[in-house]
Amino acid sequence: MITEYIALDLETTGLDPKKNKIIEIAAVYVKDGAVKERYQTLLNPGWRLPEKITELTGITEEELLDAPVIGEKLGEFLEFLQDRVIVGHSVLFDYSFLKRAAVNHGLVFEAKAIDTLKIARKYLADLPSRNLHALCLHYGIEHHAHRALADAEATHELLVRLWEQFYQEETAADFLPQELHYQVKREGPIMKSQKERLLRMLEQHKINPEYDVARLTRNEASRIIDKIILEYGKS
Repeated sequence: MITEYIALDLETTGLDPKKNKIIEIAAVYVKDGAVKERYQTLLNPGWRLPEKITELTGITEEELLDAPVIGEKLGEFLEFLQDRVIVGHSVLFDYSFLKRAAVNHGLVFEAKAIDTLKIARKYLADLPSRNLHALCLHYGIEHHAHRALADAEATHELLVRLWEQFYQEETAADFLPQELHYQVKREGPIMKSQKERLLRMLEQHKINPEYDVARLTRNEASRIIDKIILEYGKS
């Protein structure tokens, strides 16, 4: 088994990295089987927090009001990761959100990773569910679901159990880090003309926005403007 890695997890406002935002990042640095360091931060997404996310995670909109924005913490977090292997449960999900944020802030983020979900799907196919909580129940791992730090720690413990049960010389390839691939183009910030137009439309149609207009990307602003035109017509 690799002797050094970082198990990570994110909480987000939804499942689509093109439309949704990170609200919590957490990771544990593991060396020689022991957790050496932890990282955790809440993030203000600049969008109203959906009630279903509060119900799922316990994170409230009030907690995020004074939290830092992603640009204030991303460089620090990538420095914590360094070039270490990352471990995640459905790790491409977390990587895609982080990659998009990094590109949008002019930062470089590439990683090799081990996906505990991929391993579990291959070797625990008979289980009715292989989500993180179900696998923690299966192995008796203590787990408080849907908070990033607890999920990151549980993912580390899960990797250890999967290794102990299934690693052999002939299965070694399934436990090797793999390159992650997620293509993303940088999205520039909202243009001045877009901002002015959107603010006029919001005022005209008495729309209470669920987002911070100043923090929208150019693409997000375009989608919102198109949606308002579709609903209210051109003005």
